[in-house]
Parts: sequence; C-alpha cells; structure tokens
Amino acid sequence: MAMDPDTLVQLCATLRRFVDEQLIPAEAEVAETDAIPERIVAGMRELGLFGLTAPEEYGGLGLAMEEEVMAIFELGRAAPAFRSMFATNVGIGMQGIAIDGTPEQKAKYLPRLASGELIGSFALTEPDVGSDAGSVKATARRDGDFYVLNGTKRFITNAPHAGLFTVMARTDPGQKGAAGVSAFAVERGAPGLSLGKPEKKMGQQGAHVCDVILEDCRVPASALIGGVEGRGFKTAMKVLDKGRLHIAAACVGLAERIIDDMLDYAVARRQFGRPLADFQLLQAMFADSRADAYAARCMVLDAARKRDAGRDVGLEASSAKMFASEAVGRIADRNVQVHGGNGYIREYRAEQLYRDARLFRIYEGTTQIQQIIIAKAMAAEARVRAGL
Repeated sequence: MAMDPDTLVQLCATLRRFVDEQLIPAEAEVAETDAIPERIVAGMRELGLFGLTAPEEYGGLGLAMEEEVMAIFELGRAAPAFRSMFATNVGIGMQGIAIDGTPEQKAKYLPRLASGELIGSFALTEPDVGSDAGSVKATARRDGDFYVLNGTKRFITNAPHAGLFTVMARTDPGQKGAAGVSAFAVERGAPGLSLGKPEKKMGQQGAHVCDVILEDCRVPASALIGGVEGRGFKTAMKVLDKGRLHIAAACVGLAERIIDDMLDYAVARRQFGRPLADFQLLQAMFADSRADAYAARCMVLDAARKRDAGRDVGLEASSAKMFASEAVGRIADRNVQVHGGNGYIREYRAEQLYRDARLFRIYEGTTQIQQIIIAKAMAAEARVRAGL
C-alpha cells in the first residue's frame, strides 16, 4: 500500500535533516576511525531506517520502490558508508526472505531485521564467481533434517556485523547453471561458519566487508528459503533488480550532494580576481554534472514506478544502475578538478567522496555486467518483434 504523499514528503524532510545535522558532520570522524559511532546507529534505528522496506505487519515502513528511492535520494547525500550500515537490511540482506521466504521464516526474522536488532547480509559472490550468480560453487548437501554447506563467500558487505546471512549454495551438483542453486538463511554462530578479517578498502571507510567461510556448516532444513530447492537463482535475481535501483538512487543522492559541494566551493574560491564559478570551462563541468544527475534521477524514478506497477524491470534496473554509477564517478572526478590542489587534500572531502564513489561501478553487478544484461534483453525483444 502506497504511503500518503504528505507523509512521504515529511519522511524525506526528516531524512534530509538527519543527513545534514548528523551524518555529514560525522563523515571525517568515520573516515578516520573506520567505524560509524553508536550514537548514529541508534539514530538510524530510531528513524526506522533498518526497516524502510520491511512489510508493515513485521514492524517495517513497507515502502514501495518509488518511495524507497525517494528516501535513498536523501540518505545517499551522505558518505556511502552510512547507507551501507542499514542498506543490507533494506535490500539484499532481507529481501530474499521478504519475497520468497516461508511464513515461518518471515515471522522469525523480519521483525528483528526491521528493528535493526539483527543485521542481514547477502552471501553470493565467491573468489571465482563474481557477478555470475548461476555459477555458484558453494555446495549444500542434504543430511537428514539438516543441510551441510561448504564454500567461501567473498566481499560480503556487513558480514562482520551480520547476525543472518542469505547464502547461495548449489544443492544439485549434477545440475549446471542456475537451476541447481538454492538460498539459505544461515544464522551467525552456526557450526562451521566463520569470518575472514575485514578488508582494507580504497574508500567507504566505516562500511565493512569480509569473507564468509563455510566448512561443513550444518543448518536445519528449515533454513532453506521458501522450503524448495533450486529457486535460489530466481530469488537472487529478484533481490538484485531491486538492489540495483536502490544503488542507482544512492548514486543520484551522492551526485547531487557533490554538485552542491562543487558549486559552494566555486562561488567562494577566487582566482585571477574573480570567483571560479565565472570561468566558462568550469561552468561546462557544472552543466554536464547537473545534466548527468538529472538524467540519472529520471531513470531511477521511471524504473521504480514501472516496478511498482508490476512490470519486469530487469533491463531498466540495469540501465539505471549503469548510468547512475558512471555518472556519479564523472561528477566526483569533476569535483576534484574544480577544487584543484585542494581536491587532493583530505580536509576538503572531495578526494574522499571521489574514492567512495568508485565502488558504485562495481558492486550489485559491474558496469560491464549491466551492459551484457541490457544487450541480451534488447536482443530478446528484437527476436520477439521479428517472430523468431
């Protein structure tokens, strides 16, 4: 059920104040300490950020896709590490259960995920399997009333904090491709589950990733999401389409914030006796950046509305994610250039946001993976038109 328009406006205004008053002022602290202060995490819980998309009957706000991206436009204005803290609960760490889970799984996990008591994490990527979800090598062998999981998951966001992992594993080793993959809800502390050390990253300090290692990890048969084997790939695709729109919205939010920073600096900074904003070559950068951000925002909203209408938006989600992530990279680069030497100095934040933005072109499927998805969808549509 869609949120009342006035309520959505109030929610977005509240989130904008939270970003301006709490998150942006804490960015330097988070970058230096590689940790998000507990006071901010508590504020996120109080605002319901961990449950933005959880169904209302389980304690969430139940935002539709368009409402979610509107909220993320605001929250994405802060350094991406803040969004990452709650985003796995909003998206990939919870949606598998919310979309395809059994009633028992939903009742057990969704209220705790929505409140932020439990952090969810999505364990798909492997050392030799990145964006190709159908080539999962981790295995899940049925053993009576249990499954025994083996394999290593790589670059798993929020794994150091997670209490619940959605793990993709192959239940039918004899079945190649997507059909043999199943999804499991694996709790922290399950026998045989361990974590690698947190990775040191180029950017997004405060957002933590590490390996998830499964060595004869025994989970009850009730951990199989949906209770049916072989549906894990379909679950992953449903989650990733939604997640790609979420990421695209975060790119828009960050892009718009960087443009504000760029212009604030350019109108205040003087060279050759006049503001930087008066120089035409820089004005071209401002104009290109605004057009990039505007186009990305329009794409995200269009795709979100189509998804809310029940349409398949695989092509649109990939297009929006690809364009928005590339656009924010261009904008972050221009911001460094406009700042000149100061853009290379940490105090001015331009260099940090430049490094933060770089990851958007990689996770939730690289730009190149999105290109493949888009091209295949276009070719399929052409074959239909041609009657082939």
